[in-house]
Amino acid sequence: MDNYIVPIIIGIAIGLTIGYIIAKVLEKTKATQIIKNTKKEALTIIKEAKIEAEAIKKDKILQAKEKFIELKSEHEKVIIGRDKKMADTEKRIRDKESQVSQELDKNKKLNNEIEAKILDYDAKIEYLERRTEEIDKLHRKQVENLEVISGLSADDAKKELVASLKEEAKSDAMAFIQETIEESKLTAQQEARKVILNTIQRVGVEQTVENCVSVFNIESDDVKGRIIGREGRNIRALEAETGVEIIVDDTPEAIILSCFDPVRREVARLSLHNLVTDGRIHPARIEEVVKKTEKQIQQEIIEIGKRTVIDLGIHGLHPELIKTIGRMKYRSSYGQNLLQHSREVANLCGIMAAELGLNAKLAKRAGLLHDIGKVPETESELPHALLGMQWAEKYNENAEVCNAIGAHHDEIEMKYLIAPIVQVCDAISGARPGARRQVLDSYIQRLKDLEDIAFGFTGVQKAYAIQAGRELRVIVESEKVNDAKASELSFNISQKIQNDMTYPGQVRVTVIRETRAVNIAK
Repeated sequence: MDNYIVPIIIGIAIGLTIGYIIAKVLEKTKATQIIKNTKKEALTIIKEAKIEAEAIKKDKILQAKEKFIELKSEHEKVIIGRDKKMADTEKRIRDKESQVSQELDKNKKLNNEIEAKILDYDAKIEYLERRTEEIDKLHRKQVENLEVISGLSADDAKKELVASLKEEAKSDAMAFIQETIEESKLTAQQEARKVILNTIQRVGVEQTVENCVSVFNIESDDVKGRIIGREGRNIRALEAETGVEIIVDDTPEAIILSCFDPVRREVARLSLHNLVTDGRIHPARIEEVVKKTEKQIQQEIIEIGKRTVIDLGIHGLHPELIKTIGRMKYRSSYGQNLLQHSREVANLCGIMAAELGLNAKLAKRAGLLHDIGKVPETESELPHALLGMQWAEKYNENAEVCNAIGAHHDEIEMKYLIAPIVQVCDAISGARPGARRQVLDSYIQRLKDLEDIAFGFTGVQKAYAIQAGRELRVIVESEKVNDAKASELSFNISQKIQNDMTYPGQVRVTVIRETRAVNIAK
């Protein structure tokens, strides 16, 4: 067996070697053929290129000849024109030469006369120089005499004169400025009234009143027992999941849902509707339905925000801000729906900015976002204006929009023209008849309590609760309260308000100390 293996291996090796040699020969033959074909193609391309080059060469030669003939004709025209100009120039030169010769004769006569006059002028100049020196001496003597009489040097007198002129000019300028300011105030009030009236008339909205309760209507009172469940387990589970107080009383075919959070109240109402419609009411089912309803409400909030932004023509808002705008639908301020209020303010701002020649889109954006701080997901101690400004800055809103949001209740200084527009439009929207609802007696009592707290301190002359009780301005007697005590008084009043009163948001306490000096010119 071993004797056959060696010849077999040798045979295989020889076969492989022959196959390799044959493959190489075929590859070489193929390469040679490719080279021949390439050379043929190259020769063909070169031949075509030569033919094309000859054609281009002939064409260029013809173009060059035509250009040469054209340039030659133009050159001949130029030479003919130049010859004509030279002839005209020679004629003018001959005329000038004759004139120059005549003028030279006249100049000779004038030179003689001038030389005689110069001698006379030199004598007069010497006389004037002597007189000038005498006048300078007299002027210096007069200045010295004036300095002795007035007790001031010339420089000091000049400085006093300049100072008096400055004071006179300053008083005249102040009078002119005051007159201009008074005139502009009158004009500004008229124009502002006109713009505001036009804006209000062009924007009209329906007013709605929100309550803290919702009524869920049922077909029959038998459903009440199923909602309450055995030993009240269903109603307890529903209250625990939604955070809403469910009142089942003797009211026929109705269940009361009570909660200050409109979103929770709406979740509870929809959940009850789904449970009653489905018929399966038990704690596990309640938990499932409430979670599903919460997701549905969140999606609805986003859709409301998107639809609002599209309706107002505002673009590029951050998704979180759009979501916040949607939450405004379930929030009210003094009975006025917040989303409706913000839409109205946005429209008012856009119209008013357009009337004043400002950026209407930017003003509309600021108007829509001015109250976003009223719908926080978590509790915050900041005023809603500052909180809204922080959100706007966080989501890269324009600096003008951020300033308008933060300044619409005067928490910060107004830096742009859009800020007062937003403040005015916010006041217009809230002041419409029927826009807001509040118990008048409690509102007046809260303002009176704020003022009474201020009057309880020594040195207080007047106190005013303004901005719906958001600010307390205290005027003190300047003789009894100095600057240091004014700061201390402001702190003490704010602490007493914080400890003794219940109020929404925050109250700013501003103590004003004024000193006046009054005289009468008769």
